[in-house]
Amino acid sequence: MTCHLEVKSKYGHQKKISDTTEFKELTKKDAEIQLSHELDKLLLTSANEKERYEHEFAGYKKLFEQFLQGAGPSVQWDKIEPLPAEAIKNYASLVEPLPGSLKDMLNKLVVVKLNGGLGTSMGCTGPKSIIPVRNDLTFLDLTVQQIEHLNNTYDADVPLVLMNSFNTDEDTQKVLRKYRGFRIKIHTFTQSKFPRVNKESLMPIAYSLDDDDPEAWYPPGHGDFYGTFCKSGLCEMFLKEGREFCFISNIDNLGATVDISILNSLINPPKHPSPEFVMEVTDKTNADVKGGTLIQYEGKLRLMEIAQVPKDHVDEFKSVKKFKIFNTNNLWIKLESISRLVSIGGLDMEIIVNPKHLDNGINVIQLETAAGAAMKDFNGAIGIIVPRSRFLPVKKTSDLLLVKSNLYSMQNGYLVMSPLRAFPTVPLVKLGDNHFSKVQEFLRRFASIPDMLELDHLTVSGDVTFGRNVSLKGTVIIIANHGDRIDIPPGSILENKIVSGNLRILDH
Repeated sequence: MTCHLEVKSKYGHQKKISDTTEFKELTKKDAEIQLSHELDKLLLTSANEKERYEHEFAGYKKLFEQFLQGAGPSVQWDKIEPLPAEAIKNYASLVEPLPGSLKDMLNKLVVVKLNGGLGTSMGCTGPKSIIPVRNDLTFLDLTVQQIEHLNNTYDADVPLVLMNSFNTDEDTQKVLRKYRGFRIKIHTFTQSKFPRVNKESLMPIAYSLDDDDPEAWYPPGHGDFYGTFCKSGLCEMFLKEGREFCFISNIDNLGATVDISILNSLINPPKHPSPEFVMEVTDKTNADVKGGTLIQYEGKLRLMEIAQVPKDHVDEFKSVKKFKIFNTNNLWIKLESISRLVSIGGLDMEIIVNPKHLDNGINVIQLETAAGAAMKDFNGAIGIIVPRSRFLPVKKTSDLLLVKSNLYSMQNGYLVMSPLRAFPTVPLVKLGDNHFSKVQEFLRRFASIPDMLELDHLTVSGDVTFGRNVSLKGTVIIIANHGDRIDIPPGSILENKIVSGNLRILDH
């Protein structure tokens, strides 16, 4: 038997609401009340941190409420409009500034690196930023070198800001001591610390604010930047110093360096007013089909992520022909606008529901937001199509192999593509997870990094090792089946080769 709840509409007619709808609404309300109750109990577990967590939990409650309203696709496909001509600029159209103006321009800039991630996916402990990537230099070393070089070259004072998470803050602070003698001011702040909730009960799995169990808590994505940056006092401090823009990027993107042409387009725009938000986008390849893209929607330029796409349009979203660009997460944003929007609560970022399976068997969800999703809330936001060289993330050891190779040389912390490479794109590299996914294991399998200048594609699977001075050209596929092992001899030249089976080189 189906029951119905009758309510009066504003026109006086009787409206019927099914018991299913009512049940769902009551369940949502109950979950909200219960979560609030559990968070209040958590606040009582620590006198020292109570004030900080009260502020953070207020933000968390808003996210949770948003989640309960429904986290399904948020884009109505038929409402996507064609991109206006002025919405996206080409990097080639930007004007380089006069050398004499560079000091003043750079002194209006703040560089922000998102430094909340751990190196666990690559088998490392501690912050990802302290993994050595080239010549024993870490991501953080290279960033500091780049900014110090700018400051020395142009007699400038560009500061570096690190947004740490509770996972990375302590270890990062220890490492920062080694940069004390450098010509660079480094500031840090820590993003929010939110409780993971049990997927079934929707209740926090943490039992105390002093609980050190890292699985009970999580940092809620880089969309948290805006609020925590302002709360830290850094935004206000930089505005008082006369700084105007910040350049935000992931610390593991080695292509995300300060670009003076983009900075010039913001400080000396061809048309006033200057855009408050610029997102660097680059041409999509088949390796980037899941990356967020830009669309015009309800009269505003906005970022569309794959999670927001209705299921029957996902293939269309992935099409390189229809959506030709994707977000690099290199963002240039006006500081004054960040301050204004945070103060009036004017940022509305789509929620990302990230399910996790913990080692103890519990299924949890963490609610996150992405910095690029705030684009639609800023005035005059635009995209700039940048060269692929500005997107060089190191997420896996296959990326690490590329940046360690002779495809690049290094100058003042910048990786520069070798002029001897015939194509501007990098090879497609796939290394098997079982034997290559962890950095230490990966390094053990290469006596030296192969010559890859003429390589198009490399696939390696199974128990494979490389001797010294190996050269890879064209398409190379090396597969050692289960129980087999392949040792590529020193000095080998593999060009358009498939190697499989068993190949052992024994020392004697």
